[in-house]
Amino acid sequence: MAEPTGLRERKKQRTRTAISDAAITMFLERGFDNVSVSEIAAAAEVTKSTVFVYFPTKDELVLHRVADHIDEPARVVRERLPGKSPLDALADHFIASLAARDPITGLNDNPDVIAYGKLVFGTPVLTAARSRYQDRCEQLLGEALRETVPGQDPLRARLAACQISAVLFLLMRTNRERVADGTPADALAVRARDDAATAFTMLRQGLSSFCG
Repeated sequence: MAEPTGLRERKKQRTRTAISDAAITMFLERGFDNVSVSEIAAAAEVTKSTVFVYFPTKDELVLHRVADHIDEPARVVRERLPGKSPLDALADHFIASLAARDPITGLNDNPDVIAYGKLVFGTPVLTAARSRYQDRCEQLLGEALRETVPGQDPLRARLAACQISAVLFLLMRTNRERVADGTPADALAVRARDDAATAFTMLRQGLSSFCG
């Protein structure tokens, strides 16, 4: 008898989570470069080939958490309320994410989140791989912005997306570094919100003719 689709998907998700959790735990203990995929497979009680079914490359064992957010800015632009500008929608979303202590904003002092950030930004191969995700996120945002201005030059849309993506990344990294230095997220909340407001004000001044 065939297994129900919903059950199969849940089992796949559990396997994927088990593999990733085992990998990140080992990477945090011993360093990304000092753990083999074979060791991860053994810890997760799966075969090495199964690991690669779920994570085609070793860095994806860590960075799939970033990949889950890769289309988020583009989605925010596409799903914004009628009459709201792309920048206003992105600003509101980021500030709401700060309030929710979403790890993607960097304003989260959960020890596991802090350790994950140190792993990514402290491992050159992961930092380089993360930049590729950043490029893809920027590309998707550029496509979404282009849709807001019919007939717009693709380069102008990509330039706008580049500036917005750079700002979002810098806000995240600044928050993450402040938290990693030992300041509680709650103590940084007002400052992080003010920084975001300032950043988006500067973006509006520079991009007002396109997507302000």
